[in-house]
Amino acid sequence: MASKTILELKQVDKFFGDKAAVERISLEIVEGEFFTIVGPSGSGKTTLIRMLVGMDTPSRGDILLRGAQINDVPANKRPTCMVFQSLALFPHMTVGENVAYPLKCRGIEPGARKARAEACLTLAHLPTEYYDRPVTQCSGGERQRVALARALAFDPDILFFDEPLSALDYKLKKLLEKELKDIQRETGKTFIYITHSLEEAMVMSDRIGVMNEGRMVQIGAPREIYRRPNSRFVSEFMGEVNVLPVTAKGGKLHCQSLGTSFEVPPGAQETDGVLIIRPEDMRFVNGEPPVNGVLSGEIFNEYLLGSRVQYQVRAGGTTLLVEKQRDSTAPDPAAQLTFSPENSMLFAE
Repeated sequence: MASKTILELKQVDKFFGDKAAVERISLEIVEGEFFTIVGPSGSGKTTLIRMLVGMDTPSRGDILLRGAQINDVPANKRPTCMVFQSLALFPHMTVGENVAYPLKCRGIEPGARKARAEACLTLAHLPTEYYDRPVTQCSGGERQRVALARALAFDPDILFFDEPLSALDYKLKKLLEKELKDIQRETGKTFIYITHSLEEAMVMSDRIGVMNEGRMVQIGAPREIYRRPNSRFVSEFMGEVNVLPVTAKGGKLHCQSLGTSFEVPPGAQETDGVLIIRPEDMRFVNGEPPVNGVLSGEIFNEYLLGSRVQYQVRAGGTTLLVEKQRDSTAPDPAAQLTFSPENSMLFAE
């Protein structure tokens, strides 16, 4: 059975004076979805989530929760909860008192709220022995889990997250990314997440919404956003790319700076513009016949990325990135590169 829409935006704008911080956003989020909003600084994502939470009201348009308009419903009257970047834990309380606080506000008796708080600690991957620990004695990762347990204790219809992992070290962040996704699956709750980290978005999300200059410019599954971006902006925002300026000529795409021509990507309309290829889609020729134009250059540097290696290749005045699995075969320093037409993207300029 198809999931129902839990949150809907209809042509939502937010103006500050004459400036539109959010403009004409229409969006449907289904129940039980992990939806992530990404975008550069100033793109409007924080303004958008403030309206979704109830901290700001739209200038125009409607926000609907389960079909009911909630434009003017304040945050404390909505069945939603926010996990802030700062976490907003009470430093004078224990872990358990922090988690149980929303239950205390509802007048739930002590025994029941302790049982609920301990269950939420378990959900957030914290041992129940932490219940009486002062929250000031918790590590950064443990505090993240306490904040999540407190949000779960509230039992909201939707949990909002405003870059909660941004201050953590890399290893802990990777662990919590997976834990958050696991918790979302275990609880079946709807998560709406804001981040500037593309890696977080790709790892955790069912769908991603990319914002730029106040607008939602593309919405889709992580693989779709990454492999089939609808604009040069989205392609560059969602990861490293090689950008080649090309001119359409005789059914081919001619790159004057590199002195070679390429096939038009399948399904693309032949046009002047930029041809975009991700580093993992570039490859060293290594003797096999290329299916596209060949780029000749020199390897200038290499960067180890765990199981992968990224090479910087300089071809004339152009710097290209090539990424391959790490193995014992080193490419020739005098590099020849190619790529398949179906792994390139053409955007008009």
